[in-house]
Amino acid sequence: MAPLRCILFLAALCSLIPALHASAGDADLIYKSCVVQCEKSGCVGEKCFQHCKFSSDGKPIDGPWYMQEPLYLRWKQWDCRSDCRYHCMLAREEEREKLGDKPVKYHGKWPFQRVYGIQEPVAVALSALNLAMQFHGWISFFILVYYKLPLNPNKRTYYEYTGVWHIYGILSMNSRFWSGVFHSRDVELTEKLDISSAVALLGFSLILALLRSFNVRDEAARVMVSAPLIAFVTTHILYLNFYKLDYGNTFAKNLH
Repeated sequence: MAPLRCILFLAALCSLIPALHASAGDADLIYKSCVVQCEKSGCVGEKCFQHCKFSSDGKPIDGPWYMQEPLYLRWKQWDCRSDCRYHCMLAREEEREKLGDKPVKYHGKWPFQRVYGIQEPVAVALSALNLAMQFHGWISFFILVYYKLPLNPNKRTYYEYTGVWHIYGILSMNSRFWSGVFHSRDVELTEKLDISSAVALLGFSLILALLRSFNVRDEAARVMVSAPLIAFVTTHILYLNFYKLDYGNTFAKNLH
């Protein structure tokens, strides 16, 4: 009976998912034109970027890697597209401010200011704080169930949901870690790692909520509830990484 109630609850939940749309900033024609022009010319206004200039064969004119600055000097540099998007965003927001318009989001983010090469320092600090709190909570739970509460004769805990809470803690810390990395350096790889870890956490959170809400204790019933959701989450992560990284579709599926 519990698995049936879980399935009905999940079906009702999915029917409430709203439709989401792209950010207003990156849909702005002036901003889009600025980015396209920047990627061709390597300049936004009077500011130009050396790594946006390519030779006729498509290679950067900076030369080979051993002729460039060392890593400890280059770590703050960005690629051409990132710099173009960033400076076009600043230029467009300056124009909007003069017109009395309010700020809008660009590619899912509010306008930001880089600090020492870190894209969103406040978000990075908050992610680090969140990670520290998640780690503290996980360690506290571990000490509680294994050292403060009695154990079974086979050294297992009496609490039947210990394992799933451990998995939840690890997924939470993993998500916070990659969130901090992504907010400090928004590139394709960190974006995929951040959103994939978030999807995994949200999917497992739903599984955990269903198991606890409906008090699913039988192992077979747990598998019946978890397997379809795990398959869906895994498929969606593969879709995001190898087909299309779609924020709107992802957030809709995860009730954002």
